[in-house]
Amino acid sequence: MNGRASVTGLILSGGGARAAYQVGVLAAIAELLPAGAPNPFPVIVGTSAGAINAVSLASGAMNFTQAVEHLTAFWQNFESHRVLRSDWPGVIHQASRFLGHSLLGLGSHVPVALLNSSPLRELLNDKINFAGIDQAISAQHLRAVALTAFGYSSGQAVTFYQSEGAIEGWLRHRRIGLPTALTVEHLLASSAIPLLFAPVKIGEEYFGDGAVRQSAPISPALHLGANRVLVVGVSGNPRGPDRQGGQARQYNAQQPTLAQIGGHMLNSTFIDSLESDIELLERLNHFSRLLPEQPESLGLAPVDVLVIAPSQPIDEIAARHRHELPAALRLFLRGPGATKTSGAGVLSYLLFEAGYCSELIELGRKDALAQRAALVGFLGIT
Repeated sequence: MNGRASVTGLILSGGGARAAYQVGVLAAIAELLPAGAPNPFPVIVGTSAGAINAVSLASGAMNFTQAVEHLTAFWQNFESHRVLRSDWPGVIHQASRFLGHSLLGLGSHVPVALLNSSPLRELLNDKINFAGIDQAISAQHLRAVALTAFGYSSGQAVTFYQSEGAIEGWLRHRRIGLPTALTVEHLLASSAIPLLFAPVKIGEEYFGDGAVRQSAPISPALHLGANRVLVVGVSGNPRGPDRQGGQARQYNAQQPTLAQIGGHMLNSTFIDSLESDIELLERLNHFSRLLPEQPESLGLAPVDVLVIAPSQPIDEIAARHRHELPAALRLFLRGPGATKTSGAGVLSYLLFEAGYCSELIELGRKDALAQRAALVGFLGIT
């Protein structure tokens, strides 16, 4: 690290129910760490559902292993009704209000959302100890935790962070950093997927899912002092030029369903910017190593990056578990084609059910342990 103190950041991307995969990766890390080891991530950054994992982990940073166990139990016992109204009256009422207001202009102050996510507020208030963040910071088990939300009025990606000392905020093109004491409102805002979940008001502005305009997902960790990052993605797309395993691409002449189109839009929101940011950072690292003078003097100090991402297509896993959806949600999603294999992209973000989440957790654990040597070296585990 050229004499610089090593500060490791953890990046947990967004992705609705896909974020269960991150818990498996964290469980594997907890297995690799010696008993009683401190939190290995002084800087923790999350977006959308990844923000929920990030804040939960940060609030329990005094005991990393226990915090991971808490997160694992949280996701392994998930049911849709704990996140959104999945009963017949709830689904029909919300959909009717959305369509009546959005298409016919009926009613006022109606949430611009197809699904009612009010149960999530109660769940987060019950499961996350926000006071634990300050405790971890005071005990120097944590430097900073941050989450990003998108401001609908300003058009900016706003990173709200809670940190030690006086880490200065930042202002870049359409992205800013604001110090604050994190609350459940910030979590709800960061995870409010546009059109699916209602925007959340913080201060004088309504916010939605932070992945919407987050052009540089790794940047907040660097602003908060990290100079090496572990990125846990949820794309399910193997990295590298040969993504088809040498096989020809398969095409069909069928028109895409609404769910298939929506799945690509969600992937564009949650996945593409992170993968592009990783690629850019790796190119800058390569460039900095070619410089004849110290890259730190030019603001181009290299950033060590380790990426762990699903080794299997998450859409296919979701398709296998579609029967777990409550009947009302299954009928609601069947029309747009989300319960078909081709439309399972949307389903993979909304399938908050124990069987699906547990399989993703196990996949994350296996994928992380498959990179055991890289993780041990990256985290300095002895």
